[in-house]
Amino acid sequence: MKFPIGIQSFEKMITEGYCYVDKTDLLYQLVKEGAIYFLSRPRRFGKSLLVSTLKNYFLGKKELFKGLAIEKLETEWREYPVFHIDFNGSNFTVPGTLEDILEGTIKGWEREYGKSQDYTDIGKRFAYVLKQAHEQSGKRCVVLIDEYDKPILDVLDTGIKGEQEEMLLEDRNREVLKGFYSVFKAADDDLQFVLLTGVTKFSQVSVFSGFNQPADISMDIRYEALCGITQEELEHYFAGPISDMADREGISKEEMTGLLKRQYDGYHFSKAMTDIYNPFSLLNAFATQDMQDYWFRSGTPSYLIRLLAHTDENLDELTGKYYDPQEFIDYKANVEKPLPMIYQSGYLTIKDYKPRRGTFLLDFPNNEVKKGFVSLVASDYFKPQRENVNSWIQDLIDALEEGDTDKLHKLFTSFLADIPYTMRRKQDERERERYFHYTFYLIFRLVSVYTVYTEKEQSEGRVDCIVETPDYVYIFEFKLDGSADEALRQIEEKGYARPYASDKRTIYKIGASFSSQTGTIDDWKIQN
Repeated sequence: MKFPIGIQSFEKMITEGYCYVDKTDLLYQLVKEGAIYFLSRPRRFGKSLLVSTLKNYFLGKKELFKGLAIEKLETEWREYPVFHIDFNGSNFTVPGTLEDILEGTIKGWEREYGKSQDYTDIGKRFAYVLKQAHEQSGKRCVVLIDEYDKPILDVLDTGIKGEQEEMLLEDRNREVLKGFYSVFKAADDDLQFVLLTGVTKFSQVSVFSGFNQPADISMDIRYEALCGITQEELEHYFAGPISDMADREGISKEEMTGLLKRQYDGYHFSKAMTDIYNPFSLLNAFATQDMQDYWFRSGTPSYLIRLLAHTDENLDELTGKYYDPQEFIDYKANVEKPLPMIYQSGYLTIKDYKPRRGTFLLDFPNNEVKKGFVSLVASDYFKPQRENVNSWIQDLIDALEEGDTDKLHKLFTSFLADIPYTMRRKQDERERERYFHYTFYLIFRLVSVYTVYTEKEQSEGRVDCIVETPDYVYIFEFKLDGSADEALRQIEEKGYARPYASDKRTIYKIGASFSSQTGTIDDWKIQN
């Protein structure tokens, strides 16, 4: 089986025999039920392939769709004028790049369909081209714009100035795009179909001002599986590679399917909660016969790192909570509110839906994203120790695996003592408590090899942390400026170890006190 890694051309996939997960029934439904659409999905999730498939469909290339679902659905196979723009491959941090790309693109279309001498504005020139194409072909036009938001995301919160020094490049690019996209309102009679794809929806920052608002299908139940791979598709198309990976690891096919699900599944894009796998990671895993963090390693968006660098919100305060959709679906470019960007970029996803309240639970989609994103955030959080964090985590994992509680004590004490006073200095008790909890949250989230629960709810309270290894279960309770005895007493009184009463593993109850003055562990006691 040939896996189309890095291939976004539908024509190439079909003609060169790459595996193609047939979405053409959904594509047919899309083009027949509407005209102007917007779709938001994380990077490397198949948006470009969707655009390429639509392009070939509207060009009437029936031969490419032989054997696919749409072959039995479509009877006319009309050819339309198609205008395709892909912003994906350009770097928009250089002033003038966006204008140059649009100018070059429009000039190419003008050479084909004619140029008006009356217009110099880029949007009006595009509208004229669309009208000419409509009149010359007798068919309305199709416009496909891939990664429409990249010219803004590249320069978001960078402070880079445009060619006119008084304006930020971020504002300049937004202004140019606003003028360009306004064409869709003026050219309404000349348009058959429009699709814009991107990571974020800039509905509140004027990009679509003057544009007939597109139908946003990003959370539409009908199109939840338009990009990505469903469980049914996984088992239908990739049964062979799953069996091969299972044989290589010496486990059953069912066990391997479970491992793949925990590593790469977990995305949900509507109330229907259909499980969607990350296609990029899944295909790479099948090609290499090895489960690695392919999507996360392919590059973390620089705009997300910039936003997180100066937000006041901690990761533990964003995850595992229910939100009104207005809080995370519509993006407003505000560095103090990173949640929508984190969600739309694919680092958080919907995990539950409460119909009565109309709220959604947001959390990490899978192990790959959880491990990678927490590592990224922790690397920035523990800046002075950045070089040592990974090796320290490996030492911590070794100690947990060996049941070496003395080593655990020493590791925590030394690591925390190395955090500079300026970093842990907080003005009030609430901020000290917040820093204390977040520090331990990140530390234990980094231990992704084993099952780790932070702030786990039980019948009589919330446990600070539980770590489960094959031979040991560690129940941690931390106190800020308290005592280890106090922490152990809470473990006993609240019955935190009760769920493990019949567990054959060794149970360690660890009470620890963290000093806000010294910034490290000053009291540590163990019961087993």
